[in-house]
Amino acid sequence: MVAIWHADRVLMVFDRFRQAWELPGGRIEEGESSRQAAARELLEESGQVPDGPLRFIGYAGFVLAPDQRAENAALFAGRTTDVRDFQATEEIAAIRWWDLREVLPGRVQSLDTYLARLTRASDSGPSHDPR
Repeated sequence: MVAIWHADRVLMVFDRFRQAWELPGGRIEEGESSRQAAARELLEESGQVPDGPLRFIGYAGFVLAPDQRAENAALFAGRTTDVRDFQATEEIAAIRWWDLREVLPGRVQSLDTYLARLTRASDSGPSHDPR
């Protein structure tokens, strides 16, 4: 998962399948580090590129409904000064730069909101590459 910030706004993507706003992210492909997967997913889902290497924030553990499947995700954060154009995909319908206060149209994943808040508060967190 990636919390990429532009000024005081975090990027959220609208997932067509889950019908919700969430942080960009996805699965690690063979041969990738979690940091490489985060940067790739950010680009694939939003067209955005961080100004520098993504910072590792930590791991998030959660349970997905309805089948109660346990998942773990690495959380990364970064900044961008160059907002790029977005092209909708089969997976992502829209992107929004969100200040964490305004109302987004539709459902927002509460875990993603919580994690985004953590990244804003931890500008000096660890930066090692987890494997």
